[in-house]
Amino acid sequence: MQCSYDSRGNSIPTILLQMQQRLYHQGGLTVEGIFRITADDTQEHYVRDQLNSGAVPDGIDVHCLAGLIKAWFRELPGGLLDSLPAEEVTRCQSEEDCARLCARLPPSKAALLDWAVNLMADVAQQEKANKMTTRNVAMVFAPNMTQAVDPLTALKYAVQVMNFLNMLIERALKQRDQPQQQHHRSNDASSAAPSLCPMLP
Repeated sequence: MQCSYDSRGNSIPTILLQMQQRLYHQGGLTVEGIFRITADDTQEHYVRDQLNSGAVPDGIDVHCLAGLIKAWFRELPGGLLDSLPAEEVTRCQSEEDCARLCARLPPSKAALLDWAVNLMADVAQQEKANKMTTRNVAMVFAPNMTQAVDPLTALKYAVQVMNFLNMLIERALKQRDQPQQQHHRSNDASSAAPSLCPMLP
């Protein structure tokens, strides 16, 4: 699988980065219900075939792009979070608990989770336009992050994964705010320190 680096230094499958870039370029972050509204099945099948052949076709509906990003994680062998003990995910009560548990993921899955959480944070930052709060974004991504066989178990665990993702998104947003706050304080003190605001993926 061909990979490229995102702006945070994560090695990410190139196809994911291409879909993300197209989603952002087409204004998908500000579309109401992005990642929640289901795309037309016919277009999704066509686009999936094109992507599998290495091409990203023009004129893709943003909901189709969003749906295919979720589908990529849903079909990931082994599930993104399934290497973490479910009981430990359930026990996470704080953003720090979640971060410590994430550190136990294999490097490739840790990179994917970091990319996905920052994508979700980008969506949540546009909440006023897209109506997608951190909790809403976490809710639509959660079922795609694990591969429990039993439907009832999957449903129950998805709620815990939603809470886990929600805390990670909140943490990512706070980390983005901290450099801005430091920069503002430096300006107030007439400091010449450069801005430390992170670049969006």
